[in-house]
Amino acid sequence: MAYKNIVVDIEDYVCLIRLNRPDAMNALNLDLLQELGVALGEAQKNDKVRVCVITGSEKAFAAGADVKMMAEKSFVDVFASDLFTSEEAAITRVRKPIIAAVSGYALGGGCELAMMCDFIIAADSAKFGQPEVNLGVMPGMGGSARLTKLVGRAKAMDMALTGRMMGAEEAERSGLVSRVVPAKKLIEEAVGAARKIAEKGALSVMAIKESVNRADEMPLKEALLFERRLFHALFATEDQKEGMNAFMEKREPQFRDR
Repeated sequence: MAYKNIVVDIEDYVCLIRLNRPDAMNALNLDLLQELGVALGEAQKNDKVRVCVITGSEKAFAAGADVKMMAEKSFVDVFASDLFTSEEAAITRVRKPIIAAVSGYALGGGCELAMMCDFIIAADSAKFGQPEVNLGVMPGMGGSARLTKLVGRAKAMDMALTGRMMGAEEAERSGLVSRVVPAKKLIEEAVGAARKIAEKGALSVMAIKESVNRADEMPLKEALLFERRLFHALFATEDQKEGMNAFMEKREPQFRDR
């Protein structure tokens, strides 16, 4: 498929997806989100892809959802079309790991898109925010729900009610991002992390992603049982035997995803 709003490169089992609406600071319109969902769906089916990285430009990961696209819509329009629901689902149902590499502004829908990924690596220039209150609305793709789980009630309330931006260091302290790196090294660090994951067995990687995501939604007792059953299940794989034998033999494992 020829994409108009994103650029896709696949190399060394990593699918690097760049949001590419430079004239709009990568604002998320439906065309971009739908192309992103298609690209991630293709990556999910592609044996040459084991990990995805989503990034934007140095100036902006994504400056928000496209206000021009939404300004004239009514309640009936957005409710009847279930605005953003299918687009979000296309991203969050991907079983392979997705890393967000964020430089510059990640505001509104941009911050929400980053939070849909499995973890965020931020440039020291990154700024996160949920400024929808300034537009007379509120977050609609996870900017109150996911943000609260990640940074806690107080900071989520602060950000969503005041519209203030959170810098990279505060975002790391608050649990929104996993690490902060110099802006010039952002893609190198994110792709490096993706390649490190790509070296692992795909079955254990998918199981870990599923277990961590379920733990976010379940009571601790149920999450522990779910984790343990997946742990037990991996003992039925060839990769478990290979990984443990390689460890004992002091060599690198050769996983076969079986």
